[in-house]
Amino acid sequence: MINNPFHQDDAVEQQHYTNRRLLLGIVCAVAVTALLVAGYAFVRRYHGQRILAENPPPPPVTDSGPKGPPIAHVVIDEPTLEKGFTVIGGAVKNISDRDLSDLFVVIEMRRRKDGGIEDIALPVSPPILQPQQEGAFSLKAAAQDFASIRLAGVKAEPQSTLVAYTSSQGKKRPPERFEPKIVVVKRSGKPGEFINTPDNPGRIR
Repeated sequence: MINNPFHQDDAVEQQHYTNRRLLLGIVCAVAVTALLVAGYAFVRRYHGQRILAENPPPPPVTDSGPKGPPIAHVVIDEPTLEKGFTVIGGAVKNISDRDLSDLFVVIEMRRRKDGGIEDIALPVSPPILQPQQEGAFSLKAAAQDFASIRLAGVKAEPQSTLVAYTSSQGKKRPPERFEPKIVVVKRSGKPGEFINTPDNPGRIR
């Protein structure tokens, strides 16, 4: 049998053509995959930047509390009830080495009606406290108006900023006393006579 050289050349050429198409397909597949990955990364990055632009980070929190060593010690008693009023009181001691004047104890009170917060500045008496001297403060408020109270701070003047202080629990609320009630029951009938007898039957109530 005689081999046809032209037929062998065609087979080789066909094989080369098939290999080129396969290589081209692989290259196209890799290129498409790379484009998809790049596109996904771009969309994700754009989405993240958009979220950051619409929701900027909050500003850094700065410490706005009182600075320096404490200059006063507050002792606040537990609130007591007195004829429909809530009585709040306590004492303030000057623990600094200088005179303190116009001290106010700030009490945070939560209203029952709407749950809002109301700050009340209670003056300390006497108005000038020498070192290691104590003063007192008090407040009487309608019990039905406020649900809770909290010590919020100490000020040197009503409109001034808060000053550094320490605090502790004062007097406990005294236990409630229930007055005994005496009930007098009037009996019907003559003195010395039983209420219910065979001759005088009656229902015991």
